[in-house]
Amino acid sequence: MRVDIWSDIVCPWCYVGKRRFEAALAAFEGRDEIQIVHHAFQLNPQAPRDRTSSRGEMLMAKYGMTPEQLTATDARMTRVAADEGLDYHLEGTVTGNTRDAHQLVHLAREYDLEDAMIERLYRAYFTEGRSVFDQDSLVELARDVGLDPDEVRQVLHEGRYEPDVDEDIDIARRVGITGVPFFVFDAKYGLSGAQQSSVFLEALGKVAEDYSQERSQPKK
Repeated sequence: MRVDIWSDIVCPWCYVGKRRFEAALAAFEGRDEIQIVHHAFQLNPQAPRDRTSSRGEMLMAKYGMTPEQLTATDARMTRVAADEGLDYHLEGTVTGNTRDAHQLVHLAREYDLEDAMIERLYRAYFTEGRSVFDQDSLVELARDVGLDPDEVRQVLHEGRYEPDVDEDIDIARRVGITGVPFFVFDAKYGLSGAQQSSVFLEALGKVAEDYSQERSQPKK
């Protein structure tokens, strides 16, 4: 079974969704037979690639929020994350363009480090308050999961995985994905949002049941 996951590194619900899906996976008997593939999605693709800006100011402008509403929203998000064992520190964070971070996830896939890379990026951004935008920071984060710093710099310099990032985003557009996280189970069933683990577990079971029924049918 294959599960495709579209997400963005700066999406707080994406990290929560990852944890909830992992909890479902841990409870699923067929977990060792599941291939997980992460795909790029950009919530703010127009963000400049050469600078960052205040995340809070961006959200207030985008959604017409007051500072008090932003504080309350972040507090709720932090509590939700804590329920999943995640330690969010959202106050004072910056935002920017995530294309280079997504390129690293594609590079890491070549070394079977895809999950480790996206996990490191999430933790750096939401827990440690580190940049996931500038190349020096990305090189250090990639080094943390075992990627070669020189190769990482070369990849980012030449934009080696830019076409792959574009393809991910194009597929999302054609499928009709407008928000993340978004999960597709074996190209059959789609789930939008950071669903509860029980919902993910039900989806995994449904796909496994379909497989079982297909195998039990007599061949023509």
